[in-house]
Amino acid sequence: MKAAYFMRCGGPEVMEYGDVPDPVAGAGEVLVDVHAASVNGADWKMRSGRYTQITSFPYVPGRDFSGVVSALGDGVRDLRAGDPVFGVCDVGHDGAYAEKVAIKAALVARKPGSLSHAECAAIALTGLTALVSIEDTLELERGERILVQGGAGGVACMAIQIAKQRGAHVIATTSAANVDYVRGLGADEVIDYGVHDFTQVVAPCDAVFDTVGGDVAKRSFAVLKPGGRAAFIASGNVLPPPPRDDVAALRPDVRRDRAHLERLLALVAAGALRVPGITTYRLADAAAAQRVSEGRHLRGKLVFQVRPSYLAASS
Repeated sequence: MKAAYFMRCGGPEVMEYGDVPDPVAGAGEVLVDVHAASVNGADWKMRSGRYTQITSFPYVPGRDFSGVVSALGDGVRDLRAGDPVFGVCDVGHDGAYAEKVAIKAALVARKPGSLSHAECAAIALTGLTALVSIEDTLELERGERILVQGGAGGVACMAIQIAKQRGAHVIATTSAANVDYVRGLGADEVIDYGVHDFTQVVAPCDAVFDTVGGDVAKRSFAVLKPGGRAAFIASGNVLPPPPRDDVAALRPDVRRDRAHLERLLALVAAGALRVPGITTYRLADAAAAQRVSEGRHLRGKLVFQVRPSYLAASS
């Protein structure tokens, strides 16, 4: 099969496109013919060597996809060949930048006819991360105040909408160019971080969701009320230590499962969550797509066209 891969860690230039061995569905797995796959920050962080030590090459990155089941492993009873599905690869098992992917059947959900393969790929990992962070980790409640750092980003834009759906008062930081965009997502207050220091203008909050990391993450504790909690997804495996003993630092455990994917679809169907704008690339142009993603000023999602029918809502 064709895939985008790298043979060593480094910059975008190490990405290659060519033939790699086809995966095989093991027990409890399905083989999926990938129609669309999305680009996430984790992809280029793996490629650059920032995440973990990779010992086996070629390495095919990619964590979320949409496609059609082409084969079933032993024991799979709830899916059939020909079913359109989407999903997020299990932790430590990337591989969506390819024409085929083998994955546990429990980690995919049926793609609805109302959404294209590109749209499903675009919401899978970012939506799952936002959902787990807001609903499961922060357990955000109606009437609470939350600050979302980096509001125009892929995960943050989903988090803003999910927080609003839960009845929270949402404040978000972003650049001047994205103020109107973030306000359009439903944020009640939008702070241009180029003009204002959020610690000086944000009233005390019940929760913070940080997608930026670094100094922004460390300073986020300053806006929390006593008893407040902050969730971090851009600080690696080591959480920033709270400078106070009356607040909590949390790292979302973004487990992959069908139930969360179906919850995302329910939010989309209800109009509470909208699919972000999509920019498409050919899989052969993975290096170019990762350069854009690594620039970290992207609005919306980058999605690979892996097969010609990736835009079709009915396939």
